[in-house]
This record gives sequence, C-alpha cells and structure tokens, in this order.
Amino acid sequence: MNRIVDASLPAEEVVADPIADVDSLERVAHPRIPLPPDLFAPERTNSAGFNFADGQAVDALMRDAGRASQQPWSAAPIVSVGKVAAGAAQPLFNPARIDDQIGSVANANAAIVEAAIGAAANAQEDWDAMGGEKRAQVLERAAVLFEEHTPAFIARCVREAGKTLPDALGEVREAVDFLRYYAARARRDFSHEVALPGPTGERNLLRLRGKGVFGCISPWNFPLAIYTGQVAAALAAGNAVVAKPAEQTPLTAAYATGLLLQAGVPPEVLQFVPGEGAEVGGALTRDPRLAGIVFTGSTDTARLIERSLAQRPGAVGTLIAETGGLNVMLADSSALAEQLVLDVVNSGFNSAGQRCSALRILLVQEEIAPRVQTLLAGCMDEIRIGDPAALSTDVGPVIDDEALKMLEAHAAGITARARWHHRAPCRVTGGRFFAPLAVEIDSLDAMKKEVFGPIVHVLKYRARDLDAVVRAVNALGYGLTLGIHTRIDGLAQRVARELRIGNVYINRNMIGAVVGVQPFGGNGLSGTGPKAGGPHYLHRMANEQTITTNTSAIGGNAGLLSLAAR
Repeated sequence: MNRIVDASLPAEEVVADPIADVDSLERVAHPRIPLPPDLFAPERTNSAGFNFADGQAVDALMRDAGRASQQPWSAAPIVSVGKVAAGAAQPLFNPARIDDQIGSVANANAAIVEAAIGAAANAQEDWDAMGGEKRAQVLERAAVLFEEHTPAFIARCVREAGKTLPDALGEVREAVDFLRYYAARARRDFSHEVALPGPTGERNLLRLRGKGVFGCISPWNFPLAIYTGQVAAALAAGNAVVAKPAEQTPLTAAYATGLLLQAGVPPEVLQFVPGEGAEVGGALTRDPRLAGIVFTGSTDTARLIERSLAQRPGAVGTLIAETGGLNVMLADSSALAEQLVLDVVNSGFNSAGQRCSALRILLVQEEIAPRVQTLLAGCMDEIRIGDPAALSTDVGPVIDDEALKMLEAHAAGITARARWHHRAPCRVTGGRFFAPLAVEIDSLDAMKKEVFGPIVHVLKYRARDLDAVVRAVNALGYGLTLGIHTRIDGLAQRVARELRIGNVYINRNMIGAVVGVQPFGGNGLSGTGPKAGGPHYLHRMANEQTITTNTSAIGGNAGLLSLAAR
C-alpha cells in the first residue's frame, strides 16, 4: 500500500509479480523460523494441515472420503461387560440432504450406563498406576491413527454434522492437537513427584492422581474435536471414562472411540454409551460412583447436571462445563471496515453460526456503521450456501429441524421491527439450510439468550457511551469470546481488561481457538473453567497428594550431615 502512493517508483516495479520475485530467490528455510510440523517443538508435533488450493490433493481427498462413505455407518454401545441389550437401530440422515441415510445408531439405556460405570471404576486404579508417561504414549499413538484416518473423519463430519470441508479438516486437526497436547501435559505433570521446599530433616513430595471415573458429554457442533478433547484429557489425568456423544452425531464419536481403543486404551477404561440426554445423560450424572462430569453444551443443561451431581450421595462431584455465550465484537471508528466485515462474516456465519465462540452481537460506532452495513450486505451476497461436501460451499446446513424452526421464528420476529436487515441469498433446497442474517437492534435488551445459528445482531453506539456499553455487556452475564476491532491499542487493552470474557481477539476473527495457543473457555453463564487446551485443564481432573517423610527418624539428619561433609 505504501508503494502505490510513492510517485518515485516506476509503475512496472509496483505491479511486479511477487510470486516471481520469491521464485527467483534461493529457497532456504530460516534457521530460527520453525517449519509447520515443528511449530510447538519440542513439546509436541503440530497437526498436519492441507492445501485446498492443490487440485490433485483435493481430488485424492475426495476419493478417499468417498470410499469411506460407500458403506452405511453404525454406532452402538462399546462397553466391556459382555453383550448388552441396546435399543433398536435408529436411522441417521445427512442434514444437507435429508433423504440421504448415512447410517444408524443403537442407543444405550440406564442399565448399560450403570454397568459401564462399574466396569470403568474397577479398571481406573490400574490405568492411573500406569503413570503419565505410558498414558502419553497411548494418546500419541492415537494421534497418529487419527491423522491416518483423516478422510474417514472428514466424510463423517461432513455428512453427519454438516461441516464444510475446511471445517471438517479443522475438526481432525484440533482432535489430534488435543491428543498430543494432553499427552505432553501428562508426561510433564503426571510422570514424576515434585519435591516441595521445607525444613531440613524432612522430605515433602507432591503428586497428582486421577480422581476416578469421569462422564464426558460432548456436543454435536464439534463431534470429533470436543469429544476427543474431553476423553483425552480425562484419560491423560489417570481417570477412566464413560463417554456420551451428542444424539445427533454418534457416528463420528464411535469411529474415534474405535481408534482410541486400537491405540491401546484398555476397553475397561473407555466405555462408549450413545443415547438420549434424559436417559443416558441422566443415568450418568445420578450415579454416585462418578467422580465428575465434563460437559459442553447449553447453559440450561449445565444447570441440570449441576443439580443432579449435587443430589447424589457420597463425594462432591467435579463439574467442568463449557457453555454458550452472547459473544460480542466491538468496533470503534478507527477500525478498518474491510477487515472488520471479513471477520464479522467469518465469526458469525462460519459453520452456519453453530460454534460456541460465534459472533452474536456486533457493536459498531455510529460514525462508521452505515459503511460497515453496506460492505457487510455486499459480502453476504457473495456467500454460497449449499452441500458442505462441495469445496465451493461457504455455509452448510443447521443441524436439525428444531434448530431450523427456532432460527426462522427468531428471524421473522426480529426483522419485523428492525430499521435495517440483510440476508444472504439461498437457492438450495433438500436440506436444513438457513440463510445468514444480519439485523440491526435498538439495544442489548433485545438479546435475552443465545440464538445458536448464523444471525449477527448489529447495535450502534456513540463514542461517549463506550463505558456504558462495556458495563452493559458485562451485565449480560456471559463471558466466552470477545472481538475488538480498533487501531488504538490502548482502547483495545482497556476494553479487554474491563470485560469479563474468557477469550479476547483483537483485530482478527473470534473463532477457531488453537489448542495450547488460545486455551478456550469462559466464565459466568459461559462455563466453569478451566480452559480446554490449556495448562490447568488436567489438574481439575486430578487429586493432589502430599507425602511428608521425617528423614531424620532413621537415626540422624542425613541431609545436614552431608552438608558438613562437604
């Protein structure tokens, strides 16, 4: 941009092909810039990316994914208690093509859950005694298997959850990153006792041990990544697991479970119980043998789980919950409108707005609001809605009929009284497609709860009211993700400091947190903490034990005597 306005430069130099310039240079990697696989070295290997601009690679991926889709998929309870009487198989359909049956699921029941918890409880101590190093090796073998089966996972994420191809690849990468990150944390924190400072004549050691059996209840919007992250974390910390996937997406989770078992997780340590929330989830949370629950989903369901855990006899259970949010992006008048709009579209409409981190409310300073709205409408007109199996698709379907009905009802109600709104064109049929919507609202009072889908609510604010706006956002009670667009760093840091938000993104989109780089999780109505993919996550799933030994009781203070000998 600087060169364009430099009148002293010849036009030929300004418009020169930058690719040709790079090709003319000797290609030698800078020794201090790590290659992509080594980005997180020496702790762990980075997950493998994919170049969607490489036509041959895309063709190969599509062929492999097609082969993985040739046979109908199935899911059923995977428990180590012999034969189980699961429910009758129920068909599952592609949300983008509702006449496309992709497989079936036989659900567990309360009796199966009870047996699975018993088997897991009996196996947990031996798994814990293996130590962090051996558990880490199992998880790292699983990461290798996951990458080897990337096309099969992509096929399932696309056809079962309606993920676009790039989003499906992101699922696989995040799952692999979770496996390797938690393996590294297990090796670091669960393989050795830590010596604590203390007086001479005494030795004090601290060690971490698994709590027992954890129930892992995962959502449909990340059927592989969150499912794997929950399970891998609990296993890494020395716990046994009873895992319940979302009702809408058990096929992807079942495939992941099979690979975890193939990698060496003992069958007794990982039990898989697909089923309905009321029966299977209820049986999990009521059982007093359960040490805790890891849950990702709605705030209302998290409250139900909290009450169920509290009403059980026995030890107080651990609840790790990551719930939704009324996620806000704030843009002041210094924001670059073009960049802002691209980040609004990515944050609000990617994955059909079905991310916990997705943008729900755009707060834009009134001076730039008209231009932002014009650019946003134009950008939305270019969104391609359709079958996520096509690489050209930007936005796929919403997950089920209930979600579609809720979104259409909200859209009809809120646009009826709006001063401005714009909707992306949608010309595809045969699936559960909802055209992304941007709509202006008069105040934050219009947002009573999260609307889980591709709708961005636009609210203008005056510069002098910024402090009041910040207080109003805090008053919403949610605290998951926040976007800030400004070229005034002091303002960005002040807003980030004053808003009680778990993940803050400045001058970029606000989705796609990377494991170990942007640990993810909120507070308030958005979750209990700790952050998934962060350094404190495993500790919440562990018990701490301190061992104090009076070393002088053997006949003298050997430590003191050794000092004298020196």
